[in-house]
Amino acid sequence: MRSILVVNPKGGCGKTTISTNLASYYAVWGVNTVLVDFDPQQSCVQWIEVRNRAKKYAGIRGLSGLTGKVDVPDETERIIYDAPARSVTEKVAVLMQQADAVIIPVLPSPIDMRAAREFVEDLIRKGRLRRQQRLVGLVANRVRGNTNIYAHLEDFLIDAELPFVTSLRDSQNYVRAAARGIGIFEMGPAAVAKDLEQWRPLINWIEGKKVKTR
Repeated sequence: MRSILVVNPKGGCGKTTISTNLASYYAVWGVNTVLVDFDPQQSCVQWIEVRNRAKKYAGIRGLSGLTGKVDVPDETERIIYDAPARSVTEKVAVLMQQADAVIIPVLPSPIDMRAAREFVEDLIRKGRLRRQQRLVGLVANRVRGNTNIYAHLEDFLIDAELPFVTSLRDSQNYVRAAARGIGIFEMGPAAVAKDLEQWRPLINWIEGKKVKTR
């Protein structure tokens, strides 16, 4: 079983979007997947409820991380943790030590870039990241290409102490997918071609090998 943590204490940076789409990727390819929601809003749990009502998409098991111990089925192959905003709780700190991959999404804004820098520096200073033992990387999220702020974000991520894995564009495809309880990997290929190409480096980075996105 491989575990993936999506974390950033700054709210609104797209942790849930990355978590749900990553879960849908694995489900599409028949990987037994569990999505654990630590956010008080429980957006991932609600997304799975919408998905289950449709009764036509690959199964993903959703669990709340707010109720104490999380019991993950033995047959689980991939587990994705959607961390809460505002703070790194002790539970999340433990997950950061245990996760096989840690994804830190960053938005193209000065406030978000400063918050991400402080977050990463704090994690390293407190010894919560031992990079030689796990993957820890930054993802530029909700990006609009050819803008000055994205150029600044790209420079920031390239210069950061952690790997810059990929950029995910600001696309309505994510909004449409969330409303249906699905991910972009379950939408029409022509409509999401650009998005799938941007996800390829992230999937390859997590899995450590070249994998398909369609």
